[in-house]
Amino acid sequence: MADPSFDIVSEVAMPEVVNAVAQAQKEVAQRFDLKGTAAGIELKEKENQIVLTANDDFGLKAVNDVLQGKLIKRGVHLKSLVYGTVEPAAKGTARQVVTIQQGIETEKAKEIVRAIKDAKLKVQAAIQGEQVRVSGKKRDDLQAVIALLRDKDFGLPLQFSNYRN
Repeated sequence: MADPSFDIVSEVAMPEVVNAVAQAQKEVAQRFDLKGTAAGIELKEKENQIVLTANDDFGLKAVNDVLQGKLIKRGVHLKSLVYGTVEPAAKGTARQVVTIQQGIETEKAKEIVRAIKDAKLKVQAAIQGEQVRVSGKKRDDLQAVIALLRDKDFGLPLQFSNYRN
């Protein structure tokens, strides 16, 4: 019989992002301080990007605040957003690209595996693409790994899936 195992993943539910962006677009269109300005939010679902536009940095911050509020209400973790630099756009407006992180990058995965090995638990951690599989003889050890990873901050939201006995 195989050892108990689980996968560590970092995924964002894109339907929730789509709904949050739609709600944020409505609010930006109706807000008094943003009405009649170049303020807007555009979702590029294929590229996993959200493009924020506004007249200036202050407007960009207001649009971002609206978006973050809607994402939080929909259960999307803000650590999965990577903000690009503010760029000047057409007609004197400002633009910022926000990338939605899907999966665990190799460097972060190595950091997670190192943290698990440093804990000296009797488990094996292996990087498999954009996820990390942890297996061990005892379920208690696996639960200790989950507790350990929840306490540490790796700069991205972690979910634990595919738990097998």
